[in-house]
Amino acid sequence: MLSIAFAAMPTSDAETLWNGGTDAYGHQPETMISDGPGHPCRHCLRNIDAGEALFVFAYRPFPELQPYAETGPIFLHKTPCRRYGAEEILPPVLTTSRDFIVRGYGKNDRIVYGTGAVTPTDDIATYAASLLERPDIAYVHVRSARNNCYQCRIDKVEAPAYADAGASI
Repeated sequence: MLSIAFAAMPTSDAETLWNGGTDAYGHQPETMISDGPGHPCRHCLRNIDAGEALFVFAYRPFPELQPYAETGPIFLHKTPCRRYGAEEILPPVLTTSRDFIVRGYGKNDRIVYGTGAVTPTDDIATYAASLLERPDIAYVHVRSARNNCYQCRIDKVEAPAYADAGASI
């Protein structure tokens, strides 16, 4: 099976907001206090605990505006957090629901029609890997099955190339 990596929002995007920058609509993020589960931070990919301050803001996980560049509300710890790093492991925020939308995108950042599926949580990695084996799929998004909110991205991990598999070390 193809190796995959779960990727959180880039630290540079989070730092923009932590340093007073604006969201995808040019607005300052709203601050609120978490009342518990249901506020997944897209940078550390953990739920924001009850009583913690968070930002809610418009996020566009695409490099440029175009018809398929969905923008929607997401959450971020108000205080800087460490970016999710266990890329090969299902992130904690993806264990909070029984299913998610998993959808493939091409190199042109457009949805590849027919790839979107409400996928049981336990099947996310397998389905994403099967999509990423296709030549027309560049990456995959995981989104909320109830609200379509962006959760994280999944990329394929290229296997290291070995010049001579039979060489001794």
